[in-house]
Amino acid sequence: MIDLSLARIERLLERLGHPERQLAPVIHVAGTNGKGSTIAFMKAMLEALGCAVHVYTSPHLVRFNERIVVASREIDDDSLCAVLRECEAANAGEPITFFEITTAAAFLAFACTPADFTLLETGLGGRLDATNVVARPLITVLTPISLDHQAFLGETIAEVAGEKAGILKPGVPCLTVHQPAEAAAVIANRAADVGAALICEGAGWSVKPEGRGWVFEGRPPRLPQTHLALPMPALPGVHQIANAGLALACLYRLPGITIDTSAIARGLARAHWPARLQRLEAGRLVDLLPAGWELWLDGGHNPGAAQALARHLEGWRDRPLVLVFGMLKTKDNSGFLAPLAGLTKRALTVAIPGEAASLDAEAAAAAARSVGLAAEACESVRDALCRAASSGEPPGRVLICGSLYLAGAVLEANG
Repeated sequence: MIDLSLARIERLLERLGHPERQLAPVIHVAGTNGKGSTIAFMKAMLEALGCAVHVYTSPHLVRFNERIVVASREIDDDSLCAVLRECEAANAGEPITFFEITTAAAFLAFACTPADFTLLETGLGGRLDATNVVARPLITVLTPISLDHQAFLGETIAEVAGEKAGILKPGVPCLTVHQPAEAAAVIANRAADVGAALICEGAGWSVKPEGRGWVFEGRPPRLPQTHLALPMPALPGVHQIANAGLALACLYRLPGITIDTSAIARGLARAHWPARLQRLEAGRLVDLLPAGWELWLDGGHNPGAAQALARHLEGWRDRPLVLVFGMLKTKDNSGFLAPLAGLTKRALTVAIPGEAASLDAEAAAAAARSVGLAAEACESVRDALCRAASSGEPPGRVLICGSLYLAGAVLEANG
């Protein structure tokens, strides 16, 4: 059971000498969807501009080391073991959660190594998230907010937004994308209460697809007057233009950063964030499909993510689409599947390997049928892929979706 509180990590950080106070300037990111992609764009663009960047994200997909990037390099095993041992010794057996002690370990690793900026993703919520011990970040960021983790964050958009907006700090500007009206109202009230300048998409900047790329426009007084014509980001999906725009808007607020359009374009082209509409080009699972078939992977796991996914899949009507679907019991499975139901007629369902909280394949199939999809329960992802292309249909696409835990298992199995 997750017990949201800051007391345990504050106690541990005090014993460690407050590494959270020794970080390179922090950009703190919360939201329901798009946090990791926005951070991936910021990281790639800052690195293209010559900066070294610390990054803390969660969860990992295959290796825990993915969560902690120190000065633009994924932490090595020896360094990770060293900071975890130091945190465990300082904690001295007192109650602590997995996320809290690993967050402290990340702060310790970052505090020991110089960098230009620290990109910090909340794990769950914001107000009581372990990352929210940073008293004065440089900027706070809110990506799209929708329902998820209701057992901890609340049953309404407004309640969830209240938890996410808990990262706003006095005198620290907050950048936010377009939000549902009820979320926007809560965010605006929180910003007014704490004295944080609120810079909103639309008023401070705008983005739009144009030709084979997209356009970013900054709008005074919140951002400099800017018009940049840029290539499409490396991460596919129209929603990624909004994430890239948010990331770029943040860069315009960073001290000492001069925006170079060619460097920004290079960064956008290099951005990497696995299992977000990722095409798997080769590997053991790819080899199970006949020639001409495509295998795609997406880790989105809530209705908001499914809506963004569905907007991209509208462009996939040129060939058959088969879903391979697995999800945790704690998620809104029918709410996730509903936006996808009109885009395919067929779902193959699996249990997530090694996850006790996974829906079993039959329950996942029942969820798919409840929104009008023909569904078959499968023994494994391998079984599902073998069945996907056995219908005699022309070459199509298989999209594995529903869970980051499933996505991690797929990446590991594919090799």
